[in-house]
Amino acid sequence: MSYHEFALIDWIRQHVAGHDRLTTGIGDDAAVLRFPDPAECLITTDMLMDGVDFRVGEAAPERIGRKALAVNLSDIAAMAGRPLAAVVAVALPRRGGMELGRGLHSGLQKLADEFGVALAGGDTNSWDGPLVISVTVLGEATVRGAIRRSGAQVGDWIMVTGRLGGSLSGHHFDFTPRIAEALALHDSVALHAMIDISDGLAADLEHILDESCVGAVLDSAAIPISDAALATAVDGRSPLDHALGDGEDFELLFTVSPDDGWKLLASPPFATQITHIGEIVTGRACQLRAPDGSLVPLIASGWRHWFES
Repeated sequence: MSYHEFALIDWIRQHVAGHDRLTTGIGDDAAVLRFPDPAECLITTDMLMDGVDFRVGEAAPERIGRKALAVNLSDIAAMAGRPLAAVVAVALPRRGGMELGRGLHSGLQKLADEFGVALAGGDTNSWDGPLVISVTVLGEATVRGAIRRSGAQVGDWIMVTGRLGGSLSGHHFDFTPRIAEALALHDSVALHAMIDISDGLAADLEHILDESCVGAVLDSAAIPISDAALATAVDGRSPLDHALGDGEDFELLFTVSPDDGWKLLASPPFATQITHIGEIVTGRACQLRAPDGSLVPLIASGWRHWFES
């Protein structure tokens, strides 16, 4: 049996949840969204592709749809913002595309409901290639403003939520975006810089250092390593290597003053683990402190998209 895109769109219209922020949802050329005023508008987008970010047939469509929204919610968390609405664009393979599209929507809708996000519309295409899904999320900053990568200061503590490494064991599909944690941190202390760990701890720390024009020293013994990374280390790489470079942990990496760091450790604003893993220093070098106190350069290992000429 064959279907066209409008059959899938009609199905989604019947199953998408209503939302107070949507004046006009799926069905027009553009959605109409009630947007807060005068809050700053946060916009983020991520494209996920079969064979790169997941494999259709190995992962259920619901998990793929959930991940496509979750990675964008993690970006909003990194700015200490609140997500409001999402639009979804998909290029579905012709064979099996209708069933796949329904499964994607199911995963998207469940996570959207969990975080109060309006699914406002998007675009649906079919082709002879693999699945491509792109989600754009709109959010708002709090009254304290968005947190950027560029505010790290010499003397800051470097801190991280959760535990790191081994994400391919399933965490990269099933993680919970740290929206609540980011908002609680923003309310509790003066965040100087923040990023979500998508490419890997070492690589994403480098982004903060580049934007803030500072250096860093990480304490190897302090880095929180996940059980999955410990189990994955049978591949010849150490658990620490996995924690530094696996990526797709989607935890928060942030810097605060030492006083605020002590405050967070003494009275955490949420149950998720918080760990002090290093300090911001002068210069531009990023180094790793070994248990014996020696310092070695920290290579920004992690995920990269590559191109060829």
